[in-house]
Amino acid sequence: MSVTEHLKGKSIVVTGSGRGIGRTIALEIAKAGGNVVVNDLDRDVAEEVVAEIKALGVDAVANTDSVADWEGANKMVTQAVDSFGEISAVVNNAGNLRDVIFHKMTQDDWHQVMNVHLNGSFNVSRAAATHFRNQESGCCVHMTSTSGLIGNFGQANYAAAKAGIVGLSKSIALDMQRYNVRSNCIAPFAWSRLTASIPATTPDQIARVEKLKKMTPEKVGIVVAALCSDRAAHISGQIFAVRMNEIFLMGQSRPERSSHAGDGWTIDSIFETAMPQLESHFYPLDRSQDVFSWDPV
Repeated sequence: MSVTEHLKGKSIVVTGSGRGIGRTIALEIAKAGGNVVVNDLDRDVAEEVVAEIKALGVDAVANTDSVADWEGANKMVTQAVDSFGEISAVVNNAGNLRDVIFHKMTQDDWHQVMNVHLNGSFNVSRAAATHFRNQESGCCVHMTSTSGLIGNFGQANYAAAKAGIVGLSKSIALDMQRYNVRSNCIAPFAWSRLTASIPATTPDQIARVEKLKKMTPEKVGIVVAALCSDRAAHISGQIFAVRMNEIFLMGQSRPERSSHAGDGWTIDSIFETAMPQLESHFYPLDRSQDVFSWDPV
């Protein structure tokens, strides 16, 4: 397989890249000529991906630090600089699931997911930020989810973390724009080890899982590689969703309608005037599969 030069000379950390979407992201970056720090808690699977990348004629190193650990996040970024001379981008892909209906969710369920997804994305991005600032260039790509953007059952921890990542990404884009650092999010639709843990006992759940199985992670990996390239230098602060051969630009919160009372509001006037004016634009309690209701193409 020929390697292109879209990412030649770049050094990219991909977290959670031993399996699933992360592995595919690492391989697509390598196919575009980028050197990769393959991060996974399991050294054996990380080394397997490193071997696959080296077989392409591109360099890679394995890293087993946890994104949830501040020192670990700094070590993986330092490893990229030590191994390849610089850090060009970070891809915050590492994830976990602890799905449970909200009224049964424990603090441990909450913290386990928040520490990996949201804290992990902060830790790795922050570790790279000093290097990005000093070299006046850099790129962050974060994995969000339609569970956070739209909603889903039994994923309050995951949805909150993924929605938080969107806010984190936008803040990085705003704060670091002056240093030519960009930050974007991708909400991936793909079958992976993570999504394989989604419960599938009801007809609705089974149908959702069957749709996910049709969506391969390669479709996500190529978009990540593109966003890491110099051709994406003008793209920052955006949220994309990737589903099979579809790329969606997702909306961001903006005012929909307003209602004004010159003398101020009372409880009665709020329900007599404001709410009737606004409620035609209320959002229904949709889930991801309600909004993306057609089969992937």
